[in-house]
Amino acid sequence: MTERKGYALIILMIAISVLSIGLLVAIPVWQTQIQREKEEELIFRGKQYVEAIRKYQIKYPGSFPKNLDELLEEKCLRQLFKDPMTEHEEWNIILLYRGRIRARRKKFKSPQKILVAPLKALSSIDNPIIIGVVSSSTKKSIKIYLNQETYDKWLFFYGQDPEKMPEIISYGQEEKD
Repeated sequence: MTERKGYALIILMIAISVLSIGLLVAIPVWQTQIQREKEEELIFRGKQYVEAIRKYQIKYPGSFPKNLDELLEEKCLRQLFKDPMTEHEEWNIILLYRGRIRARRKKFKSPQKILVAPLKALSSIDNPIIIGVVSSSTKKSIKIYLNQETYDKWLFFYGQDPEKMPEIISYGQEEKD
C-alpha cells in the first residue's frame, strides 16, 4: 500500500514538473502576443489623432488645436485615447517647431523639425500648435514602424511624410546653432 502511495507521489511530482515547464514556455509567448496587440493598438490610436487633426483642419483651415480636449469638443475625435505602451497612459504631444527662423508657408507641408513635449508641459508652452502624438515609452518594439524600433520614435502627426523622418527637438532642449 505504501508502495502505491510512493508511485502516486512520483507521478504527481512529474506532472507538476511538466506543467511548470509548459508554463515557463507559454508565458513569454503570451507576453509577446500582448505586446504585439498593444503595438497594433498604438498604431490605431495614433492614426485616430492624425485623422482628428485633419478633420480639425477641414473645419478651421490653417488652424491647429491648442490641446487634445479641443479635438473632442469640436467632434473631431470620439474619445481621448490613452497611450497603450505606458502605465501612466499619457502621450507626448508633437508640436510644430517654431525655432528662431520662422518660414511663412501658404500650404502646410511635412515639417523638417518637430517639438515633442510631455502632455503636462503643454500649459507652459505659448501658443502650442499640436500636429500629433507619440508614445512616451522608450522601450524597444517588436514591430518596426516607419523604420523606427522604439515607441518614442513612432510618430503620428498631420502632414507626415513616411519617407522622411523629421528632426525631433525634445521639450526643454535648446536649439543647436
